[in-house]
Amino acid sequence: MVGLQAASAIRASIARSTRGWLGLPVQRWRQLTQAGFFLLFVFAPVFDIFRLDLNLKHLILFGFDWTLGMDDFLAGRASTAQASLNIVLRGFLPLLAVGGTLIYVSLKWGRLYCGWLCPHFSIVETINQTLRRAIGKQSLWDRKPLPARNPDGSETRHDALWWFAVVPLVIACAVLWAVVLLTYLLPPAEIYGNIWHGTLTRNQTIFLSAASIAFFVEFMFARHLFCRYACAVGLFQSLAWMSNDKAMVVGFTRERAKDCSTCYSACDHVCPMRLNPRNVKRMMFACVQCGQCVDACDQTQAGNPNGPLLNWVHDLHAESEAAFNVRAARTIPIKPATGSLTQDRR
Repeated sequence: MVGLQAASAIRASIARSTRGWLGLPVQRWRQLTQAGFFLLFVFAPVFDIFRLDLNLKHLILFGFDWTLGMDDFLAGRASTAQASLNIVLRGFLPLLAVGGTLIYVSLKWGRLYCGWLCPHFSIVETINQTLRRAIGKQSLWDRKPLPARNPDGSETRHDALWWFAVVPLVIACAVLWAVVLLTYLLPPAEIYGNIWHGTLTRNQTIFLSAASIAFFVEFMFARHLFCRYACAVGLFQSLAWMSNDKAMVVGFTRERAKDCSTCYSACDHVCPMRLNPRNVKRMMFACVQCGQCVDACDQTQAGNPNGPLLNWVHDLHAESEAAFNVRAARTIPIKPATGSLTQDRR
């Protein structure tokens, strides 16, 4: 018995390490990209990488003033043709490049920005895990507590004392977001200087107070609803993703569904968006491609010689998940994809 348990542990360890790049698990890569982008989000206005200065009434990009040249046109120093060209080159084309890149990535790989970069979603996940330690659920609106068991065999038991961490964390995140957003609109040195010396102006105080309260309510009670329905960036990514039946998606090997009887629905429990990963794509509209469900299946099915039931799939193999319902999806077999976010099992 001990030998079997040791062998199972070894297989689980191998399963956890095979999916990733350069020897790092996928979730570690995702944590690194999230942390890096969150730091960029906070410090971009500080170093004038990107911000909109309401005092100057124009954008600042990498330390340079980014204007449409309308001041020269209004002052008679630029012709109508020059002004039109500036609008196209400095306004329309940059927006088209950014929007086009986002749509292209979403068409092929879904909401990668949300799951791998978005500073809001990294806060959502942090609050999820802290709240779970307080009440056993990742959301106040979950009907039942999650099992204490984790896919890797460890346990996370809840304790009401963690509320002393949840509330301060939510308050800190709300205030941080309010302050950072204000630095995108006004000079960061002015904002941080006024906060340090307690000399915020009336308008700055009103903005920070209202924004902090709004973010507290959102982070505490509606963070998943915001990601699903209120975030325009996430919504457009989902619409682009849904329009492509061959886009990368988490595929469920339905012909082996009976193997799920050995699991405790680990993939459902780990999903930070509170979705059911074994469902068809239509019901996974808000999936952020984080891959946690794939990792959970990898770990819980480590002893299964046939491998996990959840895998990244794309192209023709993704058409099963694009079916309208589960009954139709069962008629189209799927196979694991290659060259996606994760490596195949070895």
